Amino acid sequence: MRTITHPKNFKEWREVSRGLLLEEIPPAQILWQEREQYSLFATPSSLPKTGTLPKVSQAFLDLAHTVACHRSDEQWALLYSMLWRLTHGEKHLLSLATDSEVLRVRAMAKHISRDIHKMHAFVRFRKVGEENDREQFVAWFEPDHRIIRLTAAFFRKRFTGMDWSILTPDDCMHWDGEKIHFTAGVEQSQAPDSDAQDKLWKTYYRNIFNPARLKVKAMQSEMPKKYWKNLPEAEIIEELIASSSDTTQNMLENPASPEKPAPQNAYLKKLQQLD
Repeated sequence: MRTITHPKNFKEWREVSRGLLLEEIPPAQILWQEREQYSLFATPSSLPKTGTLPKVSQAFLDLAHTVACHRSDEQWALLYSMLWRLTHGEKHLLSLATDSEVLRVRAMAKHISRDIHKMHAFVRFRKVGEENDREQFVAWFEPDHRIIRLTAAFFRKRFTGMDWSILTPDDCMHWDGEKIHFTAGVEQSQAPDSDAQDKLWKTYYRNIFNPARLKVKAMQSEMPKKYWKNLPEAEIIEELIASSSDTTQNMLENPASPEKPAPQNAYLKKLQQLD
């Protein structure tokens, strides 16, 4: 039996798995062990890395790269089992939609994809200063999985014009206008509490909140309460929910504003004549 400690990331898993394949060690002969349980009696993870290995599809590598971010650490043994099968006669494994391992890995990938979507939506930057005519912002976020590196391209493209840092318990991501770099995770106490942007978020949320279309369960499904503590607009959600009935009734009792006449525009008249 070969004992292997859980890798830290996809790169480390790939190196370890290459060595295991080169030694022709099947999944049933490997015990994947939590890192903190590692002892002097366990077999080291360092394995030979020279030799020729059969190729696997880019689709599997991409899937493995994503699933490697899952926080459960169940993925390491699962991915190696699939890698073994792919290189030992089951080249079309990923096309077997009912295979238990394929189902489990794709479920993990779905969880990570949803987590990435939530991070895109719920990161809130707070201004901490300005240097060389560039504003500097910091945000705190607590993802379900270790996804921050998977979000780098999105935040670099979305917030190119300012310097920013996104702090998480796992890793921290920093953009200086030229490149992204990563540092170790930190505690929430190192993130700023609030700034003038919080008031803008609350004003924006008040303006887009539609009490007539309020569905509390659907809203909490899209914006789970665990994210509320880091969202400035969350402070007014319960207030808006509580007053939604009165606001809706007031909207019904007050007639709508009269429709404004169409502007006298020669171009619009010409379009109407074409109809």
